[in-house]
Amino acid sequence: MTKKIPLFKLNYDKNEEQAVLDTIRSKWISTGPKSRQMEDYFSDKIGSKYCLTLTNCTSALHVALIVAGVGKGDEVLVPSLSFVATANVVKYTGATPVFCDITSYQDLTISPKEIEKKITDKTKAIIPMHYGGFGANMEKISEIAEQNNIKIVEDASHAPMATYREKHLGTIGDIGCFSFYSNKNISVGEGGMLVTDDQELYERAKLLRSHGMTSLAYNRKDGNNTYDVIELGYNYRMDDIRASLGLVQMKKLSASIQKLQEIRSYYVKKLLPIDGIVIPFENYKSLSTNYIFPIVLENSNAEKRDQVRAFLKENGIQTSVHYPAIHEFSIYNQNQVQLPKTEYVARNEITLPLFTTLKKAEIDYIAEILQEAL
Repeated sequence: MTKKIPLFKLNYDKNEEQAVLDTIRSKWISTGPKSRQMEDYFSDKIGSKYCLTLTNCTSALHVALIVAGVGKGDEVLVPSLSFVATANVVKYTGATPVFCDITSYQDLTISPKEIEKKITDKTKAIIPMHYGGFGANMEKISEIAEQNNIKIVEDASHAPMATYREKHLGTIGDIGCFSFYSNKNISVGEGGMLVTDDQELYERAKLLRSHGMTSLAYNRKDGNNTYDVIELGYNYRMDDIRASLGLVQMKKLSASIQKLQEIRSYYVKKLLPIDGIVIPFENYKSLSTNYIFPIVLENSNAEKRDQVRAFLKENGIQTSVHYPAIHEFSIYNQNQVQLPKTEYVARNEITLPLFTTLKKAEIDYIAEILQEAL
């Protein structure tokens, strides 16, 4: 009988159910005490002074760019090998996303050399995306940003608690943004977090999160209904039901990351003998969340990649692709930019199953079927 191995399994149990029930019974389900608790807990864990819950990472990135001063006529350097939101948020502000290639097939993060090459007098910010929970070269990127007076907004959607040279990803640049989408390391369905050590940036982000209002409904629940609206803001608030899920998920995170590290080590051991594949970040030294397990086919093309994926599917192994190149989407391909490394990976990457309960026997099977497919 063919095995059935999904790409991802949700790490939920009765604790998440109880947390939601407790929040519902509290009679306060919109942004309130649970959201504040989640912010405080996250701040303590990653060492950032200010944390702000938002509806998702997309809204966090959007607000981050606004408070970083990005607007019409500006340019923001972004990776093309990312989820499309990384570029969309730039367009939301009226600025232009400038796409950069990745470093190599081993390092799928934005290339510092590309960043240096594409800086102009219009460049206002850089968005490094920490692919799969593996940090971009933040030492070099920080150096480039400082020399050119450019803000860094880290897309750390894959990387809660991951590190780069002992520093938590998301806390190295001016602002960091995290995702709590349903398949992320912290899963709440929809949710995000903005973090910064700059109080001025935080206070403005907090205003923009809720219509530019000077207070939230929870702060007015005891009868003080006076507030002002001092800026054009958005409805980007996370509710307390999701925050209650986030609190439970965060308490599981360290153990989950440790387990994923062990699974990745075994995966690498089983896949290294297979000819024809590259295992990105094989020698990464810092702590990764191992959000996904990508491989890149060698001497390949999109047709071959799709045939391999189809064979894996026929044998009960679910896979995915992270990611199609953003600059090749219809909305962005007018500029005719060429990013050869990104384009190759976008056509030849396969994301294999990875979750905390993945068994060694299942990895053995995946390796066997992959070898057969190749």
